[in-house]
Amino acid sequence: MNTKFDLNDDSLVVIVGSGAGGGTLSEELGKKGIRCVVLEAGKRFTSEDIENDEWKMFGKITWLDKRVTAGPTALTKNFPNLPTWLVKGVGGSTMHWAGVALRFQEHEFKMRTTNGDIAGANVLDWPISLEELAPYYERAESKLGVTGTKASGLPYHKPSAHYKVIAEGAKRIGAHCHPAPLAINTKPRDGRAACQVTGFCMQGCRFGAKWSSMDAAIPKAEATGNIEVRPNSMVLRIEHNKEGKVTGVLYADKDGNQHFQKARIVAVAGNSIESPRLLLNSASSLFPDGLANSSGQVGKNYMTHTSTAVYGEMPGPVNMHKSTVVPGLVSEWADNDPTRGHVAGYELEILHIGLPFMSAFLKPGGWGREMANSLANFRNMAGFWICGEDMPMESNGVTLHPTEKDQNGLPIPVVYKGNHDNDTAMIKHSNVKSTALLEAVGATKVNIMGRYPASHNMGTNRMSAKAQDGVVNKWGQTHDVKNLFVSDGSQFTTSGAENPTLTIAALAIRQAEYIAQEMNAKNI
Repeated sequence: MNTKFDLNDDSLVVIVGSGAGGGTLSEELGKKGIRCVVLEAGKRFTSEDIENDEWKMFGKITWLDKRVTAGPTALTKNFPNLPTWLVKGVGGSTMHWAGVALRFQEHEFKMRTTNGDIAGANVLDWPISLEELAPYYERAESKLGVTGTKASGLPYHKPSAHYKVIAEGAKRIGAHCHPAPLAINTKPRDGRAACQVTGFCMQGCRFGAKWSSMDAAIPKAEATGNIEVRPNSMVLRIEHNKEGKVTGVLYADKDGNQHFQKARIVAVAGNSIESPRLLLNSASSLFPDGLANSSGQVGKNYMTHTSTAVYGEMPGPVNMHKSTVVPGLVSEWADNDPTRGHVAGYELEILHIGLPFMSAFLKPGGWGREMANSLANFRNMAGFWICGEDMPMESNGVTLHPTEKDQNGLPIPVVYKGNHDNDTAMIKHSNVKSTALLEAVGATKVNIMGRYPASHNMGTNRMSAKAQDGVVNKWGQTHDVKNLFVSDGSQFTTSGAENPTLTIAALAIRQAEYIAQEMNAKNI
């Protein structure tokens, strides 16, 4: 449906971003009869735009506007202008995600209570619990079609050769491998096709088997007749009145022309880089340090998951590409056990990286005989990406560049990321376990890769019970401005050891209920 709203319509909810948070929120609000405009910085892609080619799709969908990588890690040297690997387009990074849909564990909502103060970290409990979020997780699992859950009724994907190799290695060291719960259909469901196992999940699913906001949430939102999506609309700042209530957003269209869209409510869902950047760029005399930033926490406590990737070269072919990108998980060390030398836990996520990306990430800048020999063994490789809880640190975060501006005249973001001692200890432990697992099943060589640009970006506008500790309350509503919400992963208080998308979707479903309730009560 071609719903159009007037720029002067101040009864609307304006949603900035169309990914897992913004897309889900728009669908939920639209079904409740609430009219919304979704402003998306990128273009609208179709299934015809999606190609099974890693480099072509990287260039086509990745958010490549200039950003500055900062911090004392190899990421700064190897990827100075690409700290994150995110999508710019309708559907956001749900085009790029691998479909892994995991719930947070109970202790991950209460990391401060569980572990106390952690020197050098800014750890805080979430103001919500797993028990509170559980019914919304179930609704998200049904909405996304997560395999292996009662909510979806979908069976897990059949085990691939890659899965079987890792499962055997895990068994030999006393660990357990289990199928990954994936938001990728194993049979036709909800108007979407079944998986064709082409192995290009992170390049966008040509068949629509993988849930994405592009293929599912946004079309369903538009079908309600209550939602207008405006692609190529980069939001520049959020405006407010003298009482501090937001009144709308200023945005630039694809030709650079600026427009002001009035709003009753604004929900920011631009990711953990763009969302704090927008709030900082919306500073005013009433909010001199950035909109909704009385706590000084906007842009701080940035988390990306503690990670490396580990790949073993096996005696014979594995053909890991003949599978979904993440066929299974080893969750043996995902609990909180400080006797391991670190708090919090990590997942070993069996991960297929294609040959082009393997050549870029295996050993950046390290071309030579050793690397060539490893790439020649690509068909024999098996391994995983390590996804571990990343400690929030106030020094890690997003700031505005003092001099350099983007194409719209806004300061570009500087993304600073350093490791906490806990992250370093966790990586050491996970590398040892990963190596033992791969060697147990015959690996002749084990490659430990460094960190590459993050697809999981969390924090920077975190939830907190007290206004002085964070940016938003348990509903994602900013402490400072009642009609301003944050609806993406930037509201995460801690990162957990799980991929963030299911939690983002569950929070958006819950937030939509709250927004509708508060609008009906005329509280906002």
